[in-house]
Amino acid sequence: MPVWRLVGAWLVTFGLGAQAQPVTGAGSSAAAPIYHSWAQAYAQATGMAVEYEAVGSSQGLERIRAGAVSFGASDVALTPKELQTQGLVTFPVAVTGIVPVFHLPGVETGRLRLNGEVLSQIFLGRITHWNAPAIAALNPGLALPEAPIGVVVRSDGSGTTYNLADYLSKVSPAWRTQYGRATRLAWPAHFVGVKGSAAMARTVRDTPYAIGYVDYGYVQPHHLSSAQMQNAAGQFLAPSVQGFRRALLQSSWMQDGSYAQTLTDLPGPGVWPITMGTFVVLPQVSTQPARTLAALEFFTWAFVNGDTLVQKSAFVRLPDQVQAVAFKVMTSVRGTGGAPLGLRMLGHGPTPQELAQR
Repeated sequence: MPVWRLVGAWLVTFGLGAQAQPVTGAGSSAAAPIYHSWAQAYAQATGMAVEYEAVGSSQGLERIRAGAVSFGASDVALTPKELQTQGLVTFPVAVTGIVPVFHLPGVETGRLRLNGEVLSQIFLGRITHWNAPAIAALNPGLALPEAPIGVVVRSDGSGTTYNLADYLSKVSPAWRTQYGRATRLAWPAHFVGVKGSAAMARTVRDTPYAIGYVDYGYVQPHHLSSAQMQNAAGQFLAPSVQGFRRALLQSSWMQDGSYAQTLTDLPGPGVWPITMGTFVVLPQVSTQPARTLAALEFFTWAFVNGDTLVQKSAFVRLPDQVQAVAFKVMTSVRGTGGAPLGLRMLGHGPTPQELAQR
């Protein structure tokens, strides 16, 4: 077991449970299954409640900037300049994948094949019917209906949208010119806009001839049909945790523990092309140290004890070297007096009186 994990286990065992404050989080709807499973297990293990609201990555960032929650959650990693300017720190918690999902009567899940160029043309509103020649060329022998494509998109500020746009920007010059990368896009007026991953899943499931995009963790629980995607190696693949893991293995995350690189369109066999990380955002200097410390304790516990829950939620656990970097970020959080909040390596945590002075 890596040394940092032993330290983390010690901290959870001898940490600050007596002074812990309620933990509240908000943000990424894609990551909601992780936070909900961790919160349930954490409550059982410690008696401490963690409440998480899946309001989208953009709202999660707004709430942590305003000090309205203990932590924000986003599927987009802020740049070093953004972190410095906004007084925030960030670290990843897991890796997942974005999946094109559809409701196509008569076509089973996994039968429909798409590539990046065709997907971009659908979401640009330029391919409008299911039997379009570009789709038919990728699906010889598949009976495609002569029906309009009902495109469902996120209307809120979404990290899932950002990572999809990041992928499409890499594979489609037309997409790169018109949209580029953003958490909220000016979609064609006839598209159906929804807020949150759960609403996306329900709308596609309940709308014949619809297509949308959602985190992999929503596919099975909502009985969605998923498309195969062609990756950078030319393979058509069904979405899978193994495919997300292979993307991670090809990234700088694995090579040097950094996590600035997006995980889309990476080379290599078996790589799912629309893979993404999901992140926690905290204040660099906390004006509410007891509350921030409670969040840090929660994530320390989760990194030590939550790997199995990550994988059960159809996410990929972080490599040890990335978790080590994340733990270093956690210990960098300070109170307004400049002192560390209390993830100490020796002794018990600070008293409430000490926290009030930080």
